[in-house]
Amino acid sequence: MPVLVVNVDHVATLRQARMGSEPEPVTAAHLAELGGAQGIIVHLREDRRHIQDRDLSLLKSTLTANLHLEMAATEEMQNIALDVLPHMVCLVPEKREELTTEGGLECRGREAFLRDYLAPFKKRNVHTSLFIDADPDQIEAAAASGTEYIEIHTGHYADAPDSPAKKKELEKILAGIRHAHLLGLKVNLGHGLNYQNILAFSGAENVCEYSIGHSIIARAVMVGMVRAVEQMNDIIRGFSK
Repeated sequence: MPVLVVNVDHVATLRQARMGSEPEPVTAAHLAELGGAQGIIVHLREDRRHIQDRDLSLLKSTLTANLHLEMAATEEMQNIALDVLPHMVCLVPEKREELTTEGGLECRGREAFLRDYLAPFKKRNVHTSLFIDADPDQIEAAAASGTEYIEIHTGHYADAPDSPAKKKELEKILAGIRHAHLLGLKVNLGHGLNYQNILAFSGAENVCEYSIGHSIIARAVMVGMVRAVEQMNDIIRGFSK
């Protein structure tokens, strides 16, 4: 049965807007746990625009749910992750000028680099994932890198301007899931998913996790964090009935 993992970056974004102490993303993570989240995701960016090092440390020491760390494939982030030892690391592309992650990681031609970069995590029993587009070449390159998981970027589907375009992007993702499964990869989905567009995946097989942040945090402003997570969790649980 697929599970929900909740990204709390946007709680930290609000805190950093005033450079204050609230709202507290660690508290938000624990409330997400109460709502049924099986994992918590944070992206520790190079520019520290939202999540801070202290957040990562506190989450690691206090969470019951699995801690997922999104990060760029840099030496600095590798050292931090190997010190914290989250449940999973997910390598993502990162540009300072972007508002949020704009697309998948380029894996083609970097298989050897990625294999070497991920090796220390495997030795420490940390699960590994690559955030990639639903492109056959990228999926095959990810498999060649030796990663255990991929997270397929669903942003192109979420942002599609009309129904035909959305259907086309959905078909790409579903084909990508099948392709990855045949290659022995475990598949997560994330980026831009909300309480409406996620319903299109109700019949999708071989999805391990749905990674959702912005939509849940936006609803939590209105109904509270626990309820917002419960509502999304109910949707995902319904996929297995």
